[in-house]
Amino acid sequence: MDISYILPAIVILIVAFIVYTYNRLVGLRNTADTAYSNIDTLLQKRFDLVPNLVETVKGYMQHEREVLETVTKARTDWLNASTIQENAGADETASRALKTLFAVSENYPELKANQNFLLLQEELAGIENKIAYARQRYNRTIMVLNMVIQRFPSNYVARLFNFKTREYFSAESDQVRSVPRVEVQGGDSR
Repeated sequence: MDISYILPAIVILIVAFIVYTYNRLVGLRNTADTAYSNIDTLLQKRFDLVPNLVETVKGYMQHEREVLETVTKARTDWLNASTIQENAGADETASRALKTLFAVSENYPELKANQNFLLLQEELAGIENKIAYARQRYNRTIMVLNMVIQRFPSNYVARLFNFKTREYFSAESDQVRSVPRVEVQGGDSR
């Protein structure tokens, strides 16, 4: 057996592994970027509905001003978010505030009968489902990307080309574990 063939074969195998791993990392990074962009697009749709929702319920909900302010603040926080965690925090705040808003709306029969409110509620429910799915897809993609970056021997290729692990799109732990408190005050049901 001629040893002159072994060294070039080893070099070819190493180069092929590096090229394959690099291309896989690039593909996963682009998939993660696309998945995050999909979340951002859905959040944009949801937060675009917030001003309409606030205007629709404002006249009916005189006593729940705090709920409306929380929804509006969540929209502002999302607009100002610059990291995945800030974005996730604003998303979680908005989800909780909207759930509270819809729970409180049960006390206002005229509001529940308002066609604009019903359409907004239905559209928001659909968007919430899409956001949940998009978050799951993003986090699955990040899990695979992070595993490839951290596992041997692909971790050497990742380090060579400066690939970094990514953050998951997750709600802040204290927000997830706390149950929103809803106080229903009697009074004007317009």
